[in-house]
Amino acid sequence: MSNSDRLCVVTGVGPGNGASISRKFAQEGYRVIMLARSVERLQGIEKQIPNSISIPTNVGDREAVRKTFEMIRKEIGRVSVLVHNAGSGQFKDFLNTSPEDFEQSWRVNALGLLLCGQEAARDMLELGGGAIIVIGATASWRGGIKTAPFASAKAAQRSLAQSMAKSLGPQNIHVSYAIIDGMIDLPQTRANFPDRPDDAFLNPDRIADTVFYLAHQDPTAWTFELDLRPSVESW
Repeated sequence: MSNSDRLCVVTGVGPGNGASISRKFAQEGYRVIMLARSVERLQGIEKQIPNSISIPTNVGDREAVRKTFEMIRKEIGRVSVLVHNAGSGQFKDFLNTSPEDFEQSWRVNALGLLLCGQEAARDMLELGGGAIIVIGATASWRGGIKTAPFASAKAAQRSLAQSMAKSLGPQNIHVSYAIIDGMIDLPQTRANFPDRPDDAFLNPDRIADTVFYLAHQDPTAWTFELDLRPSVESW
C-alpha cells in the first residue's frame, strides 16, 4: 500500500504538535484527518495543510468518537495510522483537585485513547496492520505536587498503551508511546518564558519527524517507548 492510499488520524490537533504531525504525514502523501473540539482552530489549520480534513470531535465522548470513525470509514477510508495527541492538563495539587478536574484529565488522556484506539485498531486489523502512536508526557513516570490529575491520567494512558502494544503487536499493529519532556516552541510559551534560550524549547516539526519514523519502523525492531527533550533539558 502506497502512502497515497493510507489514512492517518491525528487527535487533539492544535497549533503545536498536532498541526506539525498532521503536516508531516500529509507531506509524506497520507490523507490526514484532524480531530479536536475547537471548530475554528481546526478549520484554520486545515486551510494550511493540503490533503487534510478536519472533523470537530470530543475524543472523551464515546458516541462522538463512534460517529466520527463511522463517517471516516464511509466517506474516506480505513485508518492505517492513529496518532493520539489529545491531552488535557489540569495542574493542581491533590487537595485542590476536584472530581471534575480528575475526570476530565482521565477522560481525554486515557478514555480517549481507549475509544479512538479501539476504532482505529478495527480498521487496521482489516488492513492487515497499522500503527498507533501515543503522545505522552514525563508525568506518566511520576506524580508531582502540582500534577495530581494530569500525572495520574498520563500514567493510566501509558499503562493502557503497554497493554495495547502487547495485545496488538502480534497482529502487526505497532503501538508506541512517545514521551514529551519539555516546553513546545510556540509563541505563547516563548512569551511566558522570554529569558529562555532557543535551544530550551522542543521544535514541534522535529517531534513530528520522530512520530512519522515510529509509525514506519520495521517490525523486527519496534520501539515501544521513546522520550524527546531539548539537549539542555534537566532530567
